[in-house]
Amino acid sequence: MQPVNELINTTNPGWPMVKDWIESAKNKVEILTVDTAKAKDALFKTQVTTRSPMGSVVYMTGGILVDDGWIRILGSGNPKLNRTLPDWNKGKSIEKFGDASPFLLVADDAIGGFYLLNGGGLGKDLGKIYYFSPDNLTYEPLDLTYSDFLQFCFNNDLDKFYKGKRWTKWKDEVSKLQGDKVYSFYPYLWSKEGKNINKNTRKIISIEEQYNLNLDTRKQLGLDK
Repeated sequence: MQPVNELINTTNPGWPMVKDWIESAKNKVEILTVDTAKAKDALFKTQVTTRSPMGSVVYMTGGILVDDGWIRILGSGNPKLNRTLPDWNKGKSIEKFGDASPFLLVADDAIGGFYLLNGGGLGKDLGKIYYFSPDNLTYEPLDLTYSDFLQFCFNNDLDKFYKGKRWTKWKDEVSKLQGDKVYSFYPYLWSKEGKNINKNTRKIISIEEQYNLNLDTRKQLGLDK
């Protein structure tokens, strides 16, 4: 593993570019404050240079919240988003830091959807983003690089992308939701009975519980063949 000082690129850092994207964003974007010691630790564990947009997000932010916290882009952790990108992936995509990973969980949303960067375990489109959707429990290829994904979050019509998955007055509730929690719905969003989100009951659960539930349900439905 490379030492952290070799991962910090001071001559051509990626952060100014990402910051420009944020400043011109159409959607509401909140940069979470960073703790320098935690940022160095997270960068070392991730083993990505700050020249890259992902490395710069990990090193320069505690995370990024989009659309009042509907989408949470992982960085080096903050009280509002109490997960770091590398620590969240440990035990899911990697067993120990520095391992090559079949994918990386890089962001998630308030309804238990997860964004993954393909490291080779999801398809042949290496370096592209997939959406692990709660309404069908499949890995949907978005044909976006990580940089494209950031700009998708900042500028895309998210009401259109999440059509049918946002309930009346969702913004009031989601803006108060902790970054390690999600809304869980019953009937389940993937079920025939769960397609009208305004009629579903919802409760707040930990994102860890939701992720494991999604994986277990995929197996039970025979989607992991």
